[in-house]
Amino acid sequence: MQLQFVGCGDAFGSGGRQNTCFHVTGHRVNFLIDCGATSLPALKRLGIARDEIDLILITHFHGDHFAGLPFLLLDAQFTRRSRPLVIAGPEGIEMRLTQVMEALFEHSSKTKQKFELSVVALRPEETFIFGAVDVTPFSVVHGESGGPFLAYRVEAEGRVIAYSADTEWTETLIPLGRDADLFIAEAYTYDRVVKNHLSLTTLEARLPEIKPKRLALTHMSDDMLGRLDTLDYTAASDGMVVEL
Repeated sequence: MQLQFVGCGDAFGSGGRQNTCFHVTGHRVNFLIDCGATSLPALKRLGIARDEIDLILITHFHGDHFAGLPFLLLDAQFTRRSRPLVIAGPEGIEMRLTQVMEALFEHSSKTKQKFELSVVALRPEETFIFGAVDVTPFSVVHGESGGPFLAYRVEAEGRVIAYSADTEWTETLIPLGRDADLFIAEAYTYDRVVKNHLSLTTLEARLPEIKPKRLALTHMSDDMLGRLDTLDYTAASDGMVVEL
């Protein structure tokens, strides 16, 4: 199984990076985690076959994690996708998806797809099974608008991927990432405290409790990108592949 960082940037494209979108593939799985506004061109640039994606997990409703869905769904119409697709995310996702479709392409939410589309609301700390993918959401802290906010612990093909999503430090990150084969964690700043976001030094202090087998930092601001050569941890980059 492998995970490819289709996009790992922050909301402002710091360092010219694409919005958040991770692609996970294996013998029996093919899914995305988040689908930010730039996801479709980034997927095409990497030569990723969108029609083979079975599941899209959305962490929250900010544009850099969610606003790529209208483009992806309309592209699927034009490519005559026939494979079923599940989009899962926080409670309210069905309404939010309709709103973003209408905001970006009027009347598009009323167009019947040529493929079966299921939209599923997820509840924190309740495991949901999508084929060979087990997903357990955890509540995280990322402000007042654009939520609910979820982080995901995903189990598939004998491996565990944990993703913090966008959040300030919260104790739920410990069970979320504990002993994960890959823990993808936001490191928006190095040591500066920014409300609703996570700094590397804050995360680093709690890593002995989380004990991930591998750590990858994502959603980095210019503050962090300027320090990449000095870091002791793997920093994600667009297109980077992690084998699990």
